[in-house]
Amino acid sequence: MHIVHIITGLNNGGAEGVLYRLCKRDKKYKHSVISLMGMGKYGPLLQSEGVKVYCLNMPQGRVTFSGLRQLYNLLKSTKPDVVQTWMYHADLIGGVIARLAGIKNIFWNIRHSVLEKGKSKRSTILIAKLCAWISPFIPKQIICCANKALEVHAKKGYQRKKMVVIGNGYELDKFTPNSQLALDTRNALMLNENVVLLGMVGRYDPLKDHTNLLAALSQLKHQFNFKCLLVGKDLSATNNELISEIEKQGLQSHIVLLEQRNDIPAIMNALDLHILSSSSEAFPNVIAEAMACGTPCVSTDVGDAALIVGEAGWVVPAQDSRQLASAITQALTLKQDSLQWLELQNQARNRILEHFSIETMINKYHDVWNS
Repeated sequence: MHIVHIITGLNNGGAEGVLYRLCKRDKKYKHSVISLMGMGKYGPLLQSEGVKVYCLNMPQGRVTFSGLRQLYNLLKSTKPDVVQTWMYHADLIGGVIARLAGIKNIFWNIRHSVLEKGKSKRSTILIAKLCAWISPFIPKQIICCANKALEVHAKKGYQRKKMVVIGNGYELDKFTPNSQLALDTRNALMLNENVVLLGMVGRYDPLKDHTNLLAALSQLKHQFNFKCLLVGKDLSATNNELISEIEKQGLQSHIVLLEQRNDIPAIMNALDLHILSSSSEAFPNVIAEAMACGTPCVSTDVGDAALIVGEAGWVVPAQDSRQLASAITQALTLKQDSLQWLELQNQARNRILEHFSIETMINKYHDVWNS
């Protein structure tokens, strides 16, 4: 079976990463990828795995006639058995053009759980509405990355009976407990192996709510000796807004800014506790990646975070720094009992092994495509 994926772009992002892992690890079917824009981060990585990548090079936020014609011609020439689209613009454009090209096996992929003014772009909300209107006619099924995403989009008018949830899957040979890697990473960052190391991996964005995290940590600074790594785009000393908030909370000696990195398994291993302070998510990858490395998590109750964490961590209401601080306190108190903490670490790892392996995800995609 030949699967052609159509995605808005291939820059660094959760959907792009899932697509890459799916194509890389699925040895049963042939995969090709069409990016409405450029190669981005994942184009060369896909090519290195033997996946054909085609770029339409349409400008961000704009649709060109030449791009649509190229997409139509590619679909006619490649004759895929299945077209799998990713994200709203690709669902709309890829779905319609694939139908015009005579392809019937079209599957959409929804990667967001928020469609609200102020939290989502107007253009994104408009495209999602258009997708909702044509959802009875274009896709055979609509894959949602999270239960929350399904609920939100069903309420927005997407055809409910076509929707199915497939959670993200992870390369658990890559995200795995590694004590030597943890030690090496701490040494590279010049952090004592005995210091309590907290962290949050996620770009600087209002929805990640770093303000909530910093407010919670400020309540703990006199109780615990800790460092907190902030990893992601724009988490650097040049971010004046962030630096101002760190100074306001008196956390200058506690925060380590690491910007965007490519060694996330090493970071997750080095942490004692991963924290997610977001006000909105769909299926937060960082929680699963941390847990796969045996690192327990404290998370706000956003998207499918509670489903991922289960009983192997702490989940608190979003935008409530007091409860976030309380959960972190509970975690660090439990950590003082080495046997209980080891049991929790194993529990976290095992939960991801049982429910969110890359093999589980691929099998679920196969089931949908074969339906």
